Amino acid sequence: MNMRLQHIEPHPMLKAYIEKMWLFESSGKMPVEDLKLVVPNGNIKLSVAFRNGIVAAVNGRPFISKEQNISLTGLVDVPVILDAEDNVATGTIVVEFNPQGAYRFFRLSLNDIKNQIHSLTDILGTVAKQLEEQISNSERVEAKVALLQQFLLKQFALQSEDAVFEYCVAQITASKGRMTIQELEKKTGYSSRWLNMKFKEKLGVSPKNLSTIIRFNQYYNAVANNSEMDFMQNAFYDYYYDQSHFLKEFKRFTGISHAGFQYTTNDFGKLFYKE
Repeated sequence: MNMRLQHIEPHPMLKAYIEKMWLFESSGKMPVEDLKLVVPNGNIKLSVAFRNGIVAAVNGRPFISKEQNISLTGLVDVPVILDAEDNVATGTIVVEFNPQGAYRFFRLSLNDIKNQIHSLTDILGTVAKQLEEQISNSERVEAKVALLQQFLLKQFALQSEDAVFEYCVAQITASKGRMTIQELEKKTGYSSRWLNMKFKEKLGVSPKNLSTIIRFNQYYNAVANNSEMDFMQNAFYDYYYDQSHFLKEFKRFTGISHAGFQYTTNDFGKLFYKE
């Protein structure tokens, strides 16, 4: 079983809103013994399955992105299990919008697609169908990526900036998830009720929920990039009340206990966090 992830450079005008772009290729389905777990990272994702389809399980609910289809995954705050649809060569291009970025590209309440995966044609109609056809008719991966970025540049030009929302997300991100809703109230002058409504519309989750995702994700990133690091190191409790709090969040975002996780193989899931 061979699998490869290649990072793609976003267009300069998109960099502020796209966390990362990547090309994933594999020779077939993931090994049976692999957990195939992808934990939440606060990013909304646009996926182009140009070779083979992708299957996903979110909260136990199955989703299938068929070959040559483009899908939009709302912000996910639960563990996700991913795999190739068929046991043949697979190729997928993925755009991960950072938490303050996705609202600039899609005219819908992002709360409506939280923990869900939708065909882009169901959301945008004809314009998405045309993009699927253009990408399908392009043989080279570089051409597919160029078409996707051109589409995103056009979508981006349709939406205006929400400076307050982006400021709040930036504050949460810079604090590594330690910024509270009360602190955001003081910094912006807006009530927690207003901020929660704004976040659910523009992102899909509350500021508090985003903070918990960012806190956990930095630790998951660290372990994925350092095989000698363990989740039980004391340094991992700096952002939690105590070990019990950390272990509760661990199970929430991975779906299993820490004790059970350490005996599993999750090479596929960790691949997406490699720097």
